[in-house]
Amino acid sequence: MSGKIISIHSFRGGTGKSNIAANLAAFAALQGKRVAVMDTDMASPGIHVIFGLGREKMKYTLNDYLRGTCDITDTCIDLTNRLDIKKGKLFLIPSSMAATDITRILREGYEVGDLKKGFTDVIKGKDLDYLIIDTHPGLDRETLLSMATAHILFVVARIDEQDLLGTAATLSVARKLQVPEIRIIINKKPGIYENKAIISEVESKFKARVATIIPLLPLLIEVGSRFVVILRYPENEFTKNIEDIYKLML
Repeated sequence: MSGKIISIHSFRGGTGKSNIAANLAAFAALQGKRVAVMDTDMASPGIHVIFGLGREKMKYTLNDYLRGTCDITDTCIDLTNRLDIKKGKLFLIPSSMAATDITRILREGYEVGDLKKGFTDVIKGKDLDYLIIDTHPGLDRETLLSMATAHILFVVARIDEQDLLGTAATLSVARKLQVPEIRIIINKKPGIYENKAIISEVESKFKARVATIIPLLPLLIEVGSRFVVILRYPENEFTKNIEDIYKLML
């Protein structure tokens, strides 16, 4: 298996994690890479909305694979042409939005080993350079597995005491799981804070490097997760933030 597993995590919801994962996947594909982004937030899936699939019926989802009704490669939706990506490849592995599927996975669970096998099988089956995993917030089975198998873990946090305390817990677990590389992404930074001060405090407190600091941008508020920002606004400051994260994956 040559492809890298990139886990995007946050301790709490609402950090902008899925938006970062979607834009990072698209950016990597624009650089000519073969990329898949997997939505393992099966309790509250949503990254497909950012890719414009909010109202589309999907033939297979991650839920179907975990039930044993299809192969993991069957769940891959090829977004390359839809998003007008010329050089690379971009696939989405969605989770089901159907209420019955969500309640079933919460009630019955699944074999964690099957999810791990799905990671390796999709990397091999689609010849991926990167598998980007959009995790469920907090620390649950899916999150622990995606951390344990990740080559790089990006932890997304806001300048908020609850977020930062949760980030400390996440980093502690990640280190016990011996994740090779861990970086912190500060998102939705209010204008009153200086980047230099944030980097100094966060890196000193958590003993982990800051990948980038994404300001609270009016454009992102206006977009509201309706599309992949870097594809429509390549000159926006947010695109530079995503590029900073991508460079750490190389």
